[in-house]
Amino acid sequence: MKTIRAIAKLNIDAKNLTEFEKYAEQCVYAVKEKDQDTMQYDWYYNEDKSECIVFEQYKDSDAVLEHSANVAEFLGPLLAVSTLTLKVFGAPSQTLKKALEGFQVEYYNFELGL
Repeated sequence: MKTIRAIAKLNIDAKNLTEFEKYAEQCVYAVKEKDQDTMQYDWYYNEDKSECIVFEQYKDSDAVLEHSANVAEFLGPLLAVSTLTLKVFGAPSQTLKKALEGFQVEYYNFELGL
């Protein structure tokens, strides 16, 4: 299975919510305009907007790397006002794993399903 799925959880610094939302919008815009093989990129906020969950799905590891390059200019400022944990599902390439070093990432391998 080449498809890579991810769940990003961002804990938002309340005093910087407006700034967080601005960078989130810029990320979504960049993905719509530039990403070729992103299949899902959906942002959800909890009721008080202290947490955001992003459901992501990509064709393969190369698509994740392309996505990362396309949102790179917004990711730093976004992470300055939030903390990120990431769960990655599938079989990411070694190149992708290397690119994710430094982030708090948990990897899950596919076992069974449809």
